[in-house]
Amino acid sequence: MAKRTAIIDIGSNSARLVIFERTSRFGFHLISEQKSKVRIGEGAYAKGGNLQPIGIERAYLALESFIQTTKKYRVHKILCVATSALRDAPNGPQFVQWVRKNLHLSIKIIDGNEEARLGAIAANNLLPLTDAITIDIGGGSSDMALIHRGEIVETCSLNIGTVRIKELFFDRKAPIEEARSYIKEELKRLPDSFKSPIAVGIGGTARSLSKGIMKRNAYPLDKLHAFQYTLEDEIDYLTAITLSSAKGLKKFDLKQERFDTIREGTLIFLEILKQIHAKELITSGVGVREGLFLKDLLRHNKLQFPKGLNPSIRSILDRFDNLTAKDSSASHRIKVASGLYEICHQAFSLPMRYHDNLNAALKLSNIGKTLTIYKSRQHAFYIAMQELDFAFSHEEMLLISLLLRSSGNSLLKKSLYQAYKPLLPKKEPMKCLSFIYNLTILLHENANEAKIDFHYSNQTLTIRADQSLYHAKEAIKSIEKPYPFAIILEARNKIPDYTF
Repeated sequence: MAKRTAIIDIGSNSARLVIFERTSRFGFHLISEQKSKVRIGEGAYAKGGNLQPIGIERAYLALESFIQTTKKYRVHKILCVATSALRDAPNGPQFVQWVRKNLHLSIKIIDGNEEARLGAIAANNLLPLTDAITIDIGGGSSDMALIHRGEIVETCSLNIGTVRIKELFFDRKAPIEEARSYIKEELKRLPDSFKSPIAVGIGGTARSLSKGIMKRNAYPLDKLHAFQYTLEDEIDYLTAITLSSAKGLKKFDLKQERFDTIREGTLIFLEILKQIHAKELITSGVGVREGLFLKDLLRHNKLQFPKGLNPSIRSILDRFDNLTAKDSSASHRIKVASGLYEICHQAFSLPMRYHDNLNAALKLSNIGKTLTIYKSRQHAFYIAMQELDFAFSHEEMLLISLLLRSSGNSLLKKSLYQAYKPLLPKKEPMKCLSFIYNLTILLHENANEAKIDFHYSNQTLTIRADQSLYHAKEAIKSIEKPYPFAIILEARNKIPDYTF
């Protein structure tokens, strides 16, 4: 197992390095990331596709720096791919040989379908989706994949990219309709099967647009991966960007570093979304680099994580839960909580859809104690908010994190609940979930794998255990309840005969 793997991705616009460290068979996390805006394809489309000296020199210096970084981090494996700029360039193979000779770095030039497939592998494993079309708009091409029932069933690569459209149309100030017609003509190559109400935006254009939308709408969570919006809500904003002058882009809450290609990228994005009949957009913070890493990691698992395994939870437990036998301890907590959940579902109409998120919080309940037992719940909240990235929606991430932050005598941290209220369950189910979480932790910590069951009737919750829960009996008195009811604890607290 290569403990540290470096991925280098040479695109038309940027070259990037990421370094992943594996923590277990399926656990991993990012330990380094670097980006260089090399624009290796600059000037190529007007010169028969041949790479020009200005781009070649920038790319070489960036790669040299990346190699230095991999040595500093003692990387065990380097995987390097190049996309449309090199595959379109007649002198691309010579560049690859030159780099291999001077930097001892092997570059694999991948075609558009492989680029689309890598992006789809990342999205399919690291986003909460089963059916969607991924759209990765690069400098030279737009690469798409159709995902159906969790399987990548088809890919397509189109010769429409931000740098290509910029150099062919926007740089010579051609009417926007010329660029639109060019894009539409290329879209005729897209198979009829590419239709889906859900689109996944991969790459710099999609991410920049999402950041602008989040800022304009005062979105409460500062997390880009898995951000969702509807096309209907943002169509006017997106259209206005395509029609803007370069100077006018300042008013769209976009980063200035994206100004050079954001109009072109947005135009491509909108035309593709119309073509595939998309209505909902999911933003992906992962793409080709993560897909390449996962292709290597999951090569013996049909390119998918085992069912029920969340890579974020696995990584967090590997790094932040060293206090218990994780699997057996979590199993007991989840078993206890299931009985309580059924009670709250029947008695208080708690929806079942939150059950998996509660179980996730229970698995992570010890992570704050790795730092210190004091304020461990605050630590757990901050760890989860930063590290709980993959295969969850924003709503799920927040729910799990806030459950970790709650405490027995205060089921809701009011300031946090108000800050994230638009993305959280209503107050009543939120309090029920927090009650289940806190009572489960309390019972678990005061018993050694005790068999515990629950009964509810006449506004009384009866808790029965086959072990002593002496300390729990006192603590339960102070726990906040979501609704008015009594709690009775029936446990084996037998005191042996004594005389002294």
